[in-house]
Amino acid sequence: MSFDRLIENIKAKQNPTVAGLDPKLDYIPEYIRQAAYEKYGKGLEGAAEALFEFNKGLIDALCDIVPAVKPQAAYYEMYGWYGVRTLEKTIAYAKEKGMFVITDGKRNDIGTTMQAYAKAHLGTTDIEGESVSAFGADALTVNGYLGTDGIKPLLDICKNDDKGIFVLVKTSNPSSGELQDRTLSDGETVYRAMGNMCESWGSEVMGESGYSGVGAVVGATYSEQLGELRAALPHTFFLVPGYGAQGGGAKDIAPAFDENGIGAVINSSRGIMCAWQKEGCAPEEYAQAATREAVRMRDEIVSYIGKIR
Repeated sequence: MSFDRLIENIKAKQNPTVAGLDPKLDYIPEYIRQAAYEKYGKGLEGAAEALFEFNKGLIDALCDIVPAVKPQAAYYEMYGWYGVRTLEKTIAYAKEKGMFVITDGKRNDIGTTMQAYAKAHLGTTDIEGESVSAFGADALTVNGYLGTDGIKPLLDICKNDDKGIFVLVKTSNPSSGELQDRTLSDGETVYRAMGNMCESWGSEVMGESGYSGVGAVVGATYSEQLGELRAALPHTFFLVPGYGAQGGGAKDIAPAFDENGIGAVINSSRGIMCAWQKEGCAPEEYAQAATREAVRMRDEIVSYIGKIR
């Protein structure tokens, strides 16, 4: 299954992290922005081109160190079809470099609409009998709070096209507990019930690693719940946002891993993309600064979880 490939890449690099590619123009060095504007104008097309050039530099610098990238779709959609084209180009470029790609789209619907989302982001689209890949990511974040109707359309694509999904379970934002921590009539929390559903859905798409193709999004900002869910969901691989800029540290995310140092991939977005600004280095060294932060993050996490076996 899809996450078997991610796990093998994590093992090979001894690095259980993913670099979030959520670029804002403020994050991009001026020389990249100006070059894009000169060629395409200071509008949506020029801005989208600046995003792509920035992303390429990051991917080139990180591909030998970081196993995966996670572009957040909204940061591309805000630039219209030019931005959507940049998302597709970014996914293709990262895959060319051997990186696992998780599209962070948090899609949520049922029936044929969810089938359309699944085909767009993970599978293929049929055009007069020809199957064509639209975006071609390896995994997609989804909102499971419509229940099984919103997940079933994805499972066949996960199975047949070697793809994976990450279902929102316990998110990293401060207000997540308003709903997710509520107790149901049987005494179980909402997030725990969603986690149990991930285990059930995943039984249809089990991988050789022991983890299924249905993962869970569990925030670094809730360390206790990370540990609880890791123990309760032995076949569910975690995507863990909230490290770094949102306040989660290596000690907080350590409970996400199993005894072999696998079971989770930890996301950092601003910490890596904006490392050059934090360091105060030359803008032309933004990719090298991203590498230094990625190495620091890797080493900090591995110091807590040990060798990944």
